[in-house]
Amino acid sequence: MQEEKSRMLVSNWLFLGVAMLIIQVILGGVTRLTGSGLSITEWDPIMGFLPPLNEGGWQHAFHQYQQIAQFKYMNFDFTLSDFKHIFFWEWFHRLWARSIGVVFLIPFVYFIIKKHIKPWMIQPLIGLFLLGAMQGLIGWIMVKSGLNDENLYVNHIKLAVHFVAAMVLIAYTLLFALMIRVPQTQKVANPSLKKFTVLIIVVLFIQIMYGAFMAGLKAASAAPTWPTINGMWLPDAFWKESITQNLFFNKITIHFIHRTLAYIILILLISWYRKASQVKQSDWLNVTKKLSIALVALQVLLGIAAILTSPGIVLGKFGLFEWLAELHQVVGMLLLLSMITNAYLLLFKKTNNT
Repeated sequence: MQEEKSRMLVSNWLFLGVAMLIIQVILGGVTRLTGSGLSITEWDPIMGFLPPLNEGGWQHAFHQYQQIAQFKYMNFDFTLSDFKHIFFWEWFHRLWARSIGVVFLIPFVYFIIKKHIKPWMIQPLIGLFLLGAMQGLIGWIMVKSGLNDENLYVNHIKLAVHFVAAMVLIAYTLLFALMIRVPQTQKVANPSLKKFTVLIIVVLFIQIMYGAFMAGLKAASAAPTWPTINGMWLPDAFWKESITQNLFFNKITIHFIHRTLAYIILILLISWYRKASQVKQSDWLNVTKKLSIALVALQVLLGIAAILTSPGIVLGKFGLFEWLAELHQVVGMLLLLSMITNAYLLLFKKTNNT
């Protein structure tokens, strides 16, 4: 009974962490879509949870922002009131990150004292804390890429690294929670379906990387048409640019790759679902496989809708495009996590702890 109570407490704590990490990524998306990401030009892990507390503090923060290219060449007409608006989202994004640290650290100490955390859990938890610290460092490296006199935004590749690293952290936490919570009887031995699931997860990680490229380059509005890309089925940029340029820097070709990967993922998921429908031994899998196919359909529809509304994008304003883009990101995250859950249920290696 005590063992079961410990498993429930620790797994619920980790599932809460997963939820908070998802919210953190959502806040990151809002921060990006409102053009707020470069509003705080200093990294203060200790006292940075406090916003400026007086007029002098606000003037200092605004003065620091006025030194970078985003203000000089794009937001030069900003008043202090405008600055406070964008400052809020970046500050809240960072505050939420600190809150996650507290939510992980305090229960960790309590569970250690109460012996709810078993010896085999210690090493994975240390790995989780290290991944979280690394994510904070990656975030600051990303922000610094835009704090200069040349770039209007953060580097899109560093943005992608930040996003992918966040998904790795969330996936790691989710798998650890599943390892503690899921009964062995809910796992299904199906090696071929598991391999297929892992393949889809790999493609999904590539896709979220290109989604971050799209976001960082503001590439949605470069081709606000569907089903063609500005009237072309295959952009002629492929023949005019180098492979490196097409894969990592050209807005149109990145847009094309992101769309194409979406179609591939949809086809793969439909095929996967047909195979997974034959597996009925696990109640957990019966739910998560249906969730995955529903999410991929919704994800494609949201992607198309976001593209078609992208001409209306206005920096600092949260309109229809921004809502659709944010929902598109959230559903994409949930799709990836649902497939990771499916992969776990398809019998990862048994241990004495699960």
